[in-house]
Amino acid sequence: MQDQEQFTYGKTASLHTLGCRLNSAETAQLTQNFSKRGYRIVPFGEPSDVAVVNTCTVTDQADSSCRNLIRKAKKHSPEGRVVVVGCYAQMEPDAIAEIEGVDLILGTNQKYRIFEYLDTEEDLVINVNMDKEFHGAATTPEDSHTRAFLKVQDGCNYICSFCIIPQARGRSRTISTNECLAEAKRLVNNGFKEIILTGVNIGEYSRSSGESFEELVKKLLDVKGLERLRLSSVEPNTVTKELLKVLADSPKAMDHFHLPLQSGSDHILKLMRRKYSISEYKEKLMMVKEYFPSAGIGADIITGFPGETDEEFETTINFLRENPITHFHPFPYSKRKNTLAAKMDCHVHPTAKKRRMQELLSLGEAKLSLFSEDQIGTSSDVLFERKNKQGYWEGYSSNYVKVCVHSSKDLSNNIFEVEMNKFDDSRLFGEIL
Repeated sequence: MQDQEQFTYGKTASLHTLGCRLNSAETAQLTQNFSKRGYRIVPFGEPSDVAVVNTCTVTDQADSSCRNLIRKAKKHSPEGRVVVVGCYAQMEPDAIAEIEGVDLILGTNQKYRIFEYLDTEEDLVINVNMDKEFHGAATTPEDSHTRAFLKVQDGCNYICSFCIIPQARGRSRTISTNECLAEAKRLVNNGFKEIILTGVNIGEYSRSSGESFEELVKKLLDVKGLERLRLSSVEPNTVTKELLKVLADSPKAMDHFHLPLQSGSDHILKLMRRKYSISEYKEKLMMVKEYFPSAGIGADIITGFPGETDEEFETTINFLRENPITHFHPFPYSKRKNTLAAKMDCHVHPTAKKRRMQELLSLGEAKLSLFSEDQIGTSSDVLFERKNKQGYWEGYSSNYVKVCVHSSKDLSNNIFEVEMNKFDDSRLFGEIL
């Protein structure tokens, strides 16, 4: 219970998230904190007493989106306090301070202290000090999500040459197993049937915490009332047979994985300072398929990395075409200040990056369509989320294919076994058994 003087009845708050699932979980935690203190949450874009933008800084485009949203927040809440938090705030506080109307800038860790600053009379407060504390976060009922994100790890000890995240979020740190289990039970008690474990580098959980990641996953799978568990992105070099066996031994574990690839060229991977070769990555793919033959597998791909030739890009395309990667997440390389790659020569021309991105997007769409079509004649449990504009209920299969069914009943947050019978207009349709 918070002290009475911390409650602020009658005031409103709006929050917006840019970036990854980890950011979404952290915004959810901030939303809950506002609610606990008596704030009424309103949609972002409506007038509010406090407007919070939780930022991302992975790419130049993310930075631009952040700036546009900050201006939008001030436009819709001219009398409210505009608060900018998160990774872009951590890395570029001075640039944000130049945007008219910003009242408070808090970095990735300091954002959890937001209530200490809201009542300040100063025109602008900036705090981007980095600490070593782990700040937990999880989806809350206020978010109206069907699936819950549970943050188990933050920060990263890797120094990939293109990545600014270790600078924005600091060293790797984790939640304890007992705290994680307690949070998972709270999520289940709040009505969530599926939990997605998230973090910057969750595969480093064991090394950062001193506790077994495999044991944590096993205990989560035993949580009473939890029906589905997914992992978010897992670095290929941290995927183990022990982890896959733990997952495969439980019907609650979903056959959906995300293994960042970045490039199909060993030369480029070395320049990126990744911790695996292409042969090692392929070995992990085959390991996943051994335990989960129907798995959907996602991968991040960066194109246009400094020095990437047309031949090396074609090597990546061929690897993606020939291997069981079904969900593409391609990005054009974006130069990030103070990273090793930013200092490299031979930066790829924007026109070439744009062409390569289009080729990746086309191949990714084709492979996901083929994977979806292959589901016809099979059945899968589907967790339904919402009714779309065409009147179909939508949800995701265990291997992360969006499924549409027609029903007069309210299927939201319910799991039904569905037989897939048609693929049309890039959508998979089925009937509840």
